[in-house]
Amino acid sequence: MAAEPGRVLKPVNSSSGPDLATAVKPGTGRVQEKTPTSTDSARYQRMAAEPGRVLKPVNSSSGPDLTAAVKPGTGRVQAKEKTHMSSEATRKKWTLEDFDIGRPLGKGKFGNVYLAREKSTKYVVALKVLFKSQLQKAGVEHQLRREIEIQSHLRHPNILRLFGYFHDKSRVYLILEYAPKGELYKELMKNKRFDENRTVTYINQLASALLYCHSKKVIHRDIKPENLLLGHTGDLKIADFGWSVHAPSSRRTTLCGTLDYLPPEMIEGKLHDEKVDLWSLGVLCYEFLVGKPPFEAETNTDTYRRITKVDLQFPPYVSEPGRNLISNLLRHDPNQRISLDKVLEHPWIKDNLSPITS
Repeated sequence: MAAEPGRVLKPVNSSSGPDLATAVKPGTGRVQEKTPTSTDSARYQRMAAEPGRVLKPVNSSSGPDLTAAVKPGTGRVQAKEKTHMSSEATRKKWTLEDFDIGRPLGKGKFGNVYLAREKSTKYVVALKVLFKSQLQKAGVEHQLRREIEIQSHLRHPNILRLFGYFHDKSRVYLILEYAPKGELYKELMKNKRFDENRTVTYINQLASALLYCHSKKVIHRDIKPENLLLGHTGDLKIADFGWSVHAPSSRRTTLCGTLDYLPPEMIEGKLHDEKVDLWSLGVLCYEFLVGKPPFEAETNTDTYRRITKVDLQFPPYVSEPGRNLISNLLRHDPNQRISLDKVLEHPWIKDNLSPITS
């Protein structure tokens, strides 16, 4: 699948957006400062201004539907009838030249994410650029392969789509669904905490997505605000599957995830299964309502202690039905945690569920 680096990284002309080869400093994963012009700003606005086109499948009159054209897990485009692309073009491998590159959307440990548009369909996506040298140095190539394999096969409205991938000599590129409203974590920081209606809407969507994952034998293991994005209608999207595992045996012993969200069984080194996601859902529900995780403490040792003791304390403004759901999710014994089916049917969820308007 490797493409010729010189060809892949040929500068994009000014009518197509900034040149990724100059915007990204090779081997560092850092975005160099670039002063946007008025033309750039107008172009970025045009690329992101049509949320319907960003998130809806493209119809046949405007080119192939990227959601159907990309064969999951291969980075190849399948032949598709009734499109304006030739059969030769639909069977080619993706390269960077297939995309107009826009502004940076975010920076990560191993690379960056850019707003991008597939040239033939005008379909707006997020292009995640990862540096092979950094992945190899950190020894996480297997984790990336697992993430691609898992996420490319998942189809749920509250799970960010991975349309395909490709790579060249030095980089790996993931073609992802674009979530215009950005990170849920930033939204939480801006609001300090969410009201019951908004919390319930997010928890309902997340429970639905996790129920789907578990039906596919996928355990997420790292549910937290930083791994959640918001689509153009404000719907929640699970975006990061780096710690996910497809576990037909449903038993794991690896310690992973973020400290504040780790369940007792993982801290204590016991076998764990998909019920770790139930614990994380309870922690997330508490954090949405209160503005901080329930077992937060000055030191890691104190956090571990509070988790293993399930030292759960609620501010007075958290309603009794809300406390009931959280308490039933945050049980030390995984088998005593309320199931996702029952979360969706919980009176607090059903009584407060309403569409997000912001």
